Amino acid sequence: MLHVQFWNDCVTIKTIFSFRANNQISLMNKRYSILVIFCISLFITFTCDVTFAATVDTVSTYSAAMNKQIKAVVVKPDAYAKLKDMPVVYLLHGAGGNYANWINNVPEIKDLADQYQMMIVCADGNVTSWYFDSPVDKNWRYETYVATELVNWVDTHYKTVKDRSQRGIVGLSMGGHGALYLAFKHQDIFGVAGSTSGGVDFRPFPKNWRIAEKLGPYEQNQEVWDKNTVINMIDMLTPGKLALMIDCGTEDFFYTVNLQFHDKLLAQKIPHDFIVRPGAHNWAYWSNSIKYQLLFMHTYFTKKN
Repeated sequence: MLHVQFWNDCVTIKTIFSFRANNQISLMNKRYSILVIFCISLFITFTCDVTFAATVDTVSTYSAAMNKQIKAVVVKPDAYAKLKDMPVVYLLHGAGGNYANWINNVPEIKDLADQYQMMIVCADGNVTSWYFDSPVDKNWRYETYVATELVNWVDTHYKTVKDRSQRGIVGLSMGGHGALYLAFKHQDIFGVAGSTSGGVDFRPFPKNWRIAEKLGPYEQNQEVWDKNTVINMIDMLTPGKLALMIDCGTEDFFYTVNLQFHDKLLAQKIPHDFIVRPGAHNWAYWSNSIKYQLLFMHTYFTKKN
């Protein structure tokens, strides 16, 4: 409809100029009219091949584990209708956030979905779930929701490759920990995982982010905290089975624990990409980081097996 309208406008302008020409308008006006028509024609030519951008769905999913509806954002690339099925990256927010954080703060993820021909699902992990199935509150089951219920819902409602080799998960801060936590525990579901500014060891912060509400106070529940912090879960990994990328800014308050996490992965001979660069715990860093994270996922999805 857009191109038809431009063409109609062009015909209208041409008719006007022809009318004026027939009434002996000046040669200068004739040349001007021809120039205008030529410019409009060029514009029409260049807009004919414009591709449609990624589409964003806000969906309501049901968690049987928690008996409630939970929203998510699903980004479909422009070629979604043309392709039989495609890989999916689950994108997790940080503490204090929700399902809409990524799309609102980094709308460029739509362009990245187009560029890499992948779906991106922005999950909701509640304000401070840390993506646990809480041993303290049996109604708090965000591990089950994201890793099982949401994945199954997306696979049922969209054209996805239903295999771990085409499914990734990544997040920032709390979501960085959550992405690794879920991928480590569900290596049959995810083939690639990433963390940016991740709280990969939250034990140095026992009073922060309401973690104690999910795991119990640290002083009385150190064993539970040790068991659920991802830096202590590396033993779950089979070397090379899960592709990993971890990055963190040098001014981030999680920088030290990320260095320790990297060292422990090296000690246990777990292959991974590890990136540090100047940056703090903020959207300026994350909006840059996600470009590299999604490139890493795309490279994994398209590798020759």
